[in-house]
Amino acid sequence: RMQKTLQPNNIKPKIIVAAILAAYAMPQMAMAENRAEAIELGKIEVVSTTPLAGVGLPLEQIPSNVQVVKGADLQAQNSLSIADFMNNNLLGVSVNETQNNPYQPDILFRGFTASPLLGTPQGLSVFQDGVRVNEPFGDAVNWDLIPVNAIAGMNLIPGSNPIFGLNTLGGALSVTTKNGRTHQGGGIESSFGSWQRKTLAGEFGGVSADNSIDYFIAGNYFDEDGWRDHSPTKVKQVFAKLGWENETSRLELSYTGADNDMIGNGLVQKELIEEFGREAINTKPDQTKNTLSFLNLNGSHWFNDDVQLSANTYFRDSKRKTLNGDVNDDYELDVDVADNDINCAAVAGDEDEWCSGALNRSKTNQKGYGFNAQLAFNQSVMQKKNQLIVGMGYDYSRIKFNQSSEYGIINTSRGIDGVGVENEDAEVNLHGKTSSWGVFATDTLSLNDFWHVTLSGRYNHIKVKNTDQINPPGTIDPGIGEDVTLSGNHSFSRLNPAVGLSFTPTKDLSVYGSYNEGMRAPTSMELGCANPKLPCKLPNAMAGDPPLDEVVSKTFEFGARGKLTSDIKWSTAVYRTDNHDDIHFISTNATNGMGYFDNVGKTRRMGLDAGLSGSVGQLSWNAGYSYLRATYQTELNLTNALNSTSNGDEIEVKKGDRLANLPEHALKLRLQYAVTPNWSIGTNINAFSDVYVRGNENNAHQANDGDADHVQDSGKIGGYTTVNLDTRYKFGNSGWQVFAKAINIFDKEYSSGGQFGENWIENGVFAGAEEPSKMLMPGAPRAGWIGVRYDFGKPKSSAAVDVD
Repeated sequence: RMQKTLQPNNIKPKIIVAAILAAYAMPQMAMAENRAEAIELGKIEVVSTTPLAGVGLPLEQIPSNVQVVKGADLQAQNSLSIADFMNNNLLGVSVNETQNNPYQPDILFRGFTASPLLGTPQGLSVFQDGVRVNEPFGDAVNWDLIPVNAIAGMNLIPGSNPIFGLNTLGGALSVTTKNGRTHQGGGIESSFGSWQRKTLAGEFGGVSADNSIDYFIAGNYFDEDGWRDHSPTKVKQVFAKLGWENETSRLELSYTGADNDMIGNGLVQKELIEEFGREAINTKPDQTKNTLSFLNLNGSHWFNDDVQLSANTYFRDSKRKTLNGDVNDDYELDVDVADNDINCAAVAGDEDEWCSGALNRSKTNQKGYGFNAQLAFNQSVMQKKNQLIVGMGYDYSRIKFNQSSEYGIINTSRGIDGVGVENEDAEVNLHGKTSSWGVFATDTLSLNDFWHVTLSGRYNHIKVKNTDQINPPGTIDPGIGEDVTLSGNHSFSRLNPAVGLSFTPTKDLSVYGSYNEGMRAPTSMELGCANPKLPCKLPNAMAGDPPLDEVVSKTFEFGARGKLTSDIKWSTAVYRTDNHDDIHFISTNATNGMGYFDNVGKTRRMGLDAGLSGSVGQLSWNAGYSYLRATYQTELNLTNALNSTSNGDEIEVKKGDRLANLPEHALKLRLQYAVTPNWSIGTNINAFSDVYVRGNENNAHQANDGDADHVQDSGKIGGYTTVNLDTRYKFGNSGWQVFAKAINIFDKEYSSGGQFGENWIENGVFAGAEEPSKMLMPGAPRAGWIGVRYDFGKPKSSAAVDVD
């Protein structure tokens, strides 16, 4: 049996599932009698090629550089979130610490972003058990809503793979969660250390006496003061799953809940860091509260040995509240600041000029539901081995977005004291509805034992309806003579194709090439802030909704992977992705953050990813190098008076100029040494090259040009290297273990990105000055934590049932 080549049409469902278990993917049918086979087939790595878990394909037949992560790897490095693990370990991944909160980073993969921050151009799709969890309002990704100890594994799929649907411009991240059949037994752990951080996490899974029902539950509690001033965070997560199965079918009902209160103080002007240290902030508070209730029902059924149905249906209710203390951009009086603030609370009608600060509030309610279904056929075509998957999906969401702005006074600690007067011009009450459906097919045909052809395609249709609850259609602004309503109906549709070819001359070598296309439709938020005559300051205001075009990405990728020895693996890939009608936020004023969304033409990401992993004796390693060239391919003018090359408050961006805050070079090294069978020590060494900051999109800004209206600092952020350490000791078979982790052990002072902005603060207090400044995304200083874990109830032959 083991001498047979693993192909979809010559293996039975139970053996397929065993291979999936061995590859750390979520099984659809895992029976107790399969466990020996799971061990026996452990070297065959099978990866699901669709968002829904299914039979999948051997990795060597997939024409892209898929990166596979095991849940045990996240636990071994004590990762707070999947974003934390990705930044430290995966090829092509970097971060921007825009929010400066451990649960709110911008994840960048091959120059595309998955960010929790509204207004960031999103280019990655993220799935949890087959459900796309990009939020409907802005396609944002809230990393704090995915509990890390519930993850069985995840796959990072590069490129514009159309099978993964909307927002898959640069890649897709597919996360599968644990169940009680594959993760029997429990564990509880706690840690504490720097920044008054305290964590508590637990999980437990099991199977009923008759072996038909399984269950799993996990929870997390995180509490810290944060390393920046005034930046406490509390994260509470829960996950539960109930499963049932028989010989041919499986059902899983899961629930994910969260109640999180996070402070992300964001960028800080360089002058404050120089005066008060890297923990300094500009203004406060900058608070985000996220809550989530997410139900997901997954099922699969084998009609016979060659045909499988997989499907899910879900309901997702997420709520987001923000409170941001900011400088009032309209504050312009050139008189004594104290006199202004005294009068701020007393003036009537002129608060915008007399009040130095503002408390900006927003509330976003998002409810979504939908379903996905697919049929997998593992049947020969013209006596050629073949796997065909056809499917469809439907998603519907309802959005309510409210925002308001209260005038205030900036106090001596740079907090905002509200004066009880609202800025009526900043009020927004928007209701949105988004519906999308898609049909897809993907077919992999093995021409012989060496050549494998994959053809795929997906048709998407999206409708976005915005309803302005304040300004109905026909509301004309006399200043510009245009309708200012946010109301509007928009629809987008496209057929996106893909083709790939894999060549596997030996079991230790695979060469591939592919071309694929994906799309992203403009969101309610972007369509609600798309009028250059009525700019907005996201997420605080919206105005007007001229139509935007959908973004279309086209990706070429060529690569190879294999084994040098039985213990050493390698991979390399070169790629080029062109975005057509890319959507960016265009500033209309370089100093106050106002702007609008627009299609900017063509942008390009091209580069190289190369990886090497293996082990020698007690030492294991994983090394990777990434090169990224992310550029504008269409000339455009951007408003920015702070750039030294500005002409009439505009800069010229030329073809070939690099996109901001994306490092060109990245080097990652993971080393782990087993001192004894029970004691391991590991390190992550990450190095990133310099980046151009926002505001220097033409890459031409010159420091110290002598013009007081320009930023007198470099238009770049320097590269940096950080070193992290971790260790874990297990007390034999007792179930007890202790662990520790330290980050940035050499206390490197660095920033992951930045932008040109305005300096309103002098000597630590608000001064009303509007001096040009470079704003930084500072990285965390040296810190460390220790913890203890106790595992219990694990089966004696846990390797057969626990994919970790």
